[in-house]
Amino acid sequence: MRLELVTIVVDAYDPAIEFFVGVLGFELVEDSPSLTSVGQRAKRWVVVRPPGAQTGILLARADGERQEAGVGEQAAGRVGFFLRVEDFDVAFARLVEHGVVIEGSPRVEEYGRIVVFRDIAGNRWDLLGPA
Repeated sequence: MRLELVTIVVDAYDPAIEFFVGVLGFELVEDSPSLTSVGQRAKRWVVVRPPGAQTGILLARADGERQEAGVGEQAAGRVGFFLRVEDFDVAFARLVEHGVVIEGSPRVEEYGRIVVFRDIAGNRWDLLGPA
């Protein structure tokens, strides 16, 4: 058993792809035309994932008011995603270089270095690296 995908609801596909691929360095695994299950409206099936990972992220464009209200609130304001990297300094510099919203300064905890950042939708992530 394995977790294959998690969904992040976004405002638009292309800026989300640019963020996850261009900023975070994820791979674009799939970007295919599709239809919504209700109403058969056009959408895209967009999957990204970190290089070498098995679990991917489905980038789902918000469809309707309820989903639009949830953009950036996947975890109700908590950190809901955790990105572990081998080289914290390189990953952190990349976030800064691309103007990613960073909350606070990097710090060292017993489990490694950490800083909170926000994705393109406004969701909070932990960037985690070795101590």
